[in-house]
Amino acid sequence: MADSEFQAIQDRKVRDEQMRNMINRKLVESGERERLKELLRERLIECGWRDQLKAHCKDVVRQKGLENITVDDLVAEITPKGRSLVPDQVKKELLQRIRSFLASQTNI
Repeated sequence: MADSEFQAIQDRKVRDEQMRNMINRKLVESGERERLKELLRERLIECGWRDQLKAHCKDVVRQKGLENITVDDLVAEITPKGRSLVPDQVKKELLQRIRSFLASQTNI
């Protein structure tokens, strides 16, 4: 890879990070981030995700033994399962809400 290609990739990463930071700042300032988090909580409870993940946590603790697992270990163990259990419809709804929010922002 040529130096110019590498620099172009690095520049793109910096711009992407700046854009993510700006979008996050707008979401926080407007209160939309909290509304999205609450919507996500509601949808995950409605679809049974929370109960499924709770049961998975109990299984992991039973398998490894309470004395042999830390909170960090448990989080590392259940995170992939938790992500995979989020229904596509919930992901689509959140993505649509974020897109609508971004479309309503004239200075992004």
